[in-house]
Amino acid sequence: MATKSKNKAAATGVPQVNIGISDKDRAAIAEGLNRLLADTYTLYLTTHNFHWNVTGPMFNTLHAMFMTQYTELWNAVDPIAERIRALGHVAVASYKDFGKLTSLPDVPSQPPKAEEMIRILVVGNEGVARTARNLFPLVDKANDEPTSDLLTQRLDVHEKAAWMLRSLLES
Repeated sequence: MATKSKNKAAATGVPQVNIGISDKDRAAIAEGLNRLLADTYTLYLTTHNFHWNVTGPMFNTLHAMFMTQYTELWNAVDPIAERIRALGHVAVASYKDFGKLTSLPDVPSQPPKAEEMIRILVVGNEGVARTARNLFPLVDKANDEPTSDLLTQRLDVHEKAAWMLRSLLES
């Protein structure tokens, strides 16, 4: 397969990706980043859904908080996808592919009560954090500092969001 891609590169005149990370490691990192992209997009959709459909005495607080969170998630998908592309791979971009790759459940068909929304988002943020954290051994082994930086940023955001959401559930 490497020969085919080298022949294709030679035939098209497009240089191969040569950034000091092996083809095998770049492929594995891109696969992991596509999982992170799928989790991020799934959490974005869930959070945006909850922003639209939250009701009850915590409406104003949650409506504003969910908007802040879904906006941050929306802004996160592009850097993740662009890192995948910089590694020389295709970023997934269909609901079908996201559904196959995500570790998160789809949003419930019927909007849950506000407290259940909060619980779902705590679990979702922690799930995205685990997906990001699971990539570190490979990224570290490959000396892929840009991806490491991206993962560190995502971990900070998701762990903080989970903490803030969880705080709303404490008595």
